[in-house]
Amino acid sequence: MPNYAPLKKEGCVLVVVDIQEKLLPAIHDFSSVLDRSVKMVTAAKALGVPMLFTQQYTKGLGPTHAAITEALPEFAYLEKTTFNCFGASGFDEALAKLDAKTLVLIGIETHICVCQTALEALRRGYDVHVVADAVGSRTTANRGIGLDRIRQAGGVISASELTIYEWVERSDSAEFKLILPLLK
Repeated sequence: MPNYAPLKKEGCVLVVVDIQEKLLPAIHDFSSVLDRSVKMVTAAKALGVPMLFTQQYTKGLGPTHAAITEALPEFAYLEKTTFNCFGASGFDEALAKLDAKTLVLIGIETHICVCQTALEALRRGYDVHVVADAVGSRTTANRGIGLDRIRQAGGVISASELTIYEWVERSDSAEFKLILPLLK
């Protein structure tokens, strides 16, 4: 049964999938994807939403983009060669430690690593939200097909501002004032 309630930050983990320097320029509208991804990471950090980062074959695709790592002095990632993040050594254990119930996914590529991670998370009983303006593929067709596949499987397709506003919940909160500069 799909969960139609607004997203709560409690129990959420932001999973940042393979936003790597050598791959990113090949992604359609990559500057927008990177901008929204940085907003999501910055908001998650400010709001105390835990994050997990993966890198696909770092030797070939390079590190996570500096725009993301510079915002996080404690940056660490899980190396993977599988497309599905659950294949990364330590990924399951990290989710268990965080008591994750909902995975909020951003990253690249939508139709490969993001999609396979979303499908596996759904199979394992997690709720999945994919932030559509913070995911990308080399072609718009593949991005759309990936999002459609995730939606058909029961994932929620969302957007960066929608997700951030749902995490914050109220305009009269200290959290809202903290993240307001991101939303202007």
